[in-house]
Amino acid sequence: MQNMNMGKMMKQVQQMQQQMAKAQEELAHEEVEASAGGGMVTVKVTGDLKIVSIKIDPKAVDAEDVEMLEDMVLAAANEALRTAQELASQKLGGLTGGLNIPGL
Repeated sequence: MQNMNMGKMMKQVQQMQQQMAKAQEELAHEEVEASAGGGMVTVKVTGDLKIVSIKIDPKAVDAEDVEMLEDMVLAAANEALRTAQELASQKLGGLTGGLNIPGL
């Protein structure tokens, strides 16, 4: 009887792994975007947390104030990454059934 339960559990684990792999593949193709400085800097990030583009409005480039541009890039990148993490949590959270699995 115990072998049947173990076999059923292993099958469920395999199904969950397949669903997780599919969800992670889908996340790699989804993009989120965030901006800073009223749209002066825009960053796009994939659902698997890869920055794919950074757009900077030429008006944001001021040789006298490079620090402000750096701050805008940092703010937009952090917000885009946070949004991508939320997207990943939504997609993957349902698959893990609320389990706290490190790295997911």
